[in-house]
Amino acid sequence: MARSTPVKKAWRSLTWLLVIVAALTAANAGGVLFSNGSWAPKLALDLQGGTQIVLEPQLGEEETVSNEQLSQAVGIIRQRIDASGVSEAEVSTQGDQNIVVAIPGTPDRDTLERIESSAKLEFRPVLFTDVAATAATEEQTPTPSDSAAPPLESTPSVSPSDPSDLNWITPALQDEFDNFDCANVDSLGLNVAPVDHPLITCDDTGQFKYILGPAEISGERIADASAGLTTNSQGASTNEWGVNLEFDGAGTEQFAEVTERLFSLEGARNQFAIVLDGRVITAPTTGGVFTDGNARITGSFTQESSKALADQLKFGALPVGFEVLSRDTISATLGTSQLNSGIIAGAIGLVLVVIYSLFQYRLLGMVTVASLIVAGVLTYLIIALMSWRQGFRLSLAGVAGLIVAIGFTADSFIVYFERIRDELRDGRSLTGAVEAGWKRALRTVFAAKGVTLLSAIVLFVLAIGNVRGFALTLGITVIIDVLVVVLFTHPMLQLLAETRFFSSGHRLSGLDPKALGAVYRGRAQFRAPTAGSLPKGSGSSREAARRQTIAERRAALADGEGTSARIDERPDARREDALTKGKDS
Repeated sequence: MARSTPVKKAWRSLTWLLVIVAALTAANAGGVLFSNGSWAPKLALDLQGGTQIVLEPQLGEEETVSNEQLSQAVGIIRQRIDASGVSEAEVSTQGDQNIVVAIPGTPDRDTLERIESSAKLEFRPVLFTDVAATAATEEQTPTPSDSAAPPLESTPSVSPSDPSDLNWITPALQDEFDNFDCANVDSLGLNVAPVDHPLITCDDTGQFKYILGPAEISGERIADASAGLTTNSQGASTNEWGVNLEFDGAGTEQFAEVTERLFSLEGARNQFAIVLDGRVITAPTTGGVFTDGNARITGSFTQESSKALADQLKFGALPVGFEVLSRDTISATLGTSQLNSGIIAGAIGLVLVVIYSLFQYRLLGMVTVASLIVAGVLTYLIIALMSWRQGFRLSLAGVAGLIVAIGFTADSFIVYFERIRDELRDGRSLTGAVEAGWKRALRTVFAAKGVTLLSAIVLFVLAIGNVRGFALTLGITVIIDVLVVVLFTHPMLQLLAETRFFSSGHRLSGLDPKALGAVYRGRAQFRAPTAGSLPKGSGSSREAARRQTIAERRAALADGEGTSARIDERPDARREDALTKGKDS
């Protein structure tokens, strides 16, 4: 016998659900076998503990860090951590200058570099470099002092006209350059060097030295940064990774002005050095005047290092440089006892939902139980996958989101079941009631879940810390809820409607038409009950009266009043006829 269309659709939906579960299981298994994945979701700082890093600002003499700068640095560091995929991290201030970063678990090297690097970016013109010393012209090569005995002049004899002017290079600066050792760059604190003075530094490999002019563009002028493969002038990929920069409005004007000046210069002075934390990461030549505000950083980048740098620059350079003051392992702020309490609370809520479903819907409530199990499996697999791929951490707030979702999930099933019961009261067969009730319930489910999902999204975007974990788990479970209702709950009812136990309206099925207030009319057909068709005081009569709408009650009341009026009118008419006859006689 050929299957009916609803049955075919039901098996098709269940097959898709099985494919989704199998794909999630395979993905998690692959992470466990071939990567650092785990079947158990990772826990957040409050449940597992982690690493605490204290950052101290690097300040020059008589320099201080303002509250505004400290708040800006906290926001930037928090964005860097979020960009690295670490969830539930905490960033706060300590005293009036330090920043405390607490990360769950043991962070990897890339995450630590994102946090510990100040990423203070500057764009400085190149005045002189030993990279091109052999090819330098007489005009480009500064002349050292003829005698080392007299004190070397440290103030330019002629006031420089612009940051590319060679008059910045005094005899004292030249002598410092000649004796400069690249091995000492990190210890000199060059990332806090004055921006309005020349700078002697080295490239990031420590091989070449530079004399750079005053800074002309700061990293704060970067509007966006992204990592990608670089291309040559023909548009072909060079298979080398770089970082693409986009300046804001002020930065675009500054960059255009600088490149216009540098383009007319020759040799090393045509180069524009990009200085990150006091080191030259690249010093490209200026091949034209760039007025669109776009630039590219190239060098010895890998895919990972270019992405790390792009993330640092994308969220802005820190207003001041920071160094690591301490790094310690911290214990969980709540611990496993609170986690166990949360799990117990969730289990109690789940048991209560199951009890209510079985009491209210009899064996139909088993569909609710099975749907909750499927939703639980999907939620667990997705959270475990996110822990591996996205660095998601499950906090106690996230656990609360999962517990709350149990009630939200049960709501969808209740809405659907009640729609089916309404259709049975209207006289439909069970198969027709399942399909008609589904069309009516789906609109309600989508509307309710849409509002909840929107609330979760707004909360996730605007909140920080553990609250975001609650919003994320709530949003995930809302999506899974809709998926389960569409791919499991409805198909299961389509299949159950074809069974004799449910289609015959067994009193334990939860879909007994008589108990719902409908009257059996034969061949699985029902008609709506009337006032006189049910025994007075019967359960069906009480159920039918309780299920009446306001309009139905008003109609019934109007019918009752009309009947009474007609009954009362007849004696009055008889008395009036008798009086008329008496007068006539």
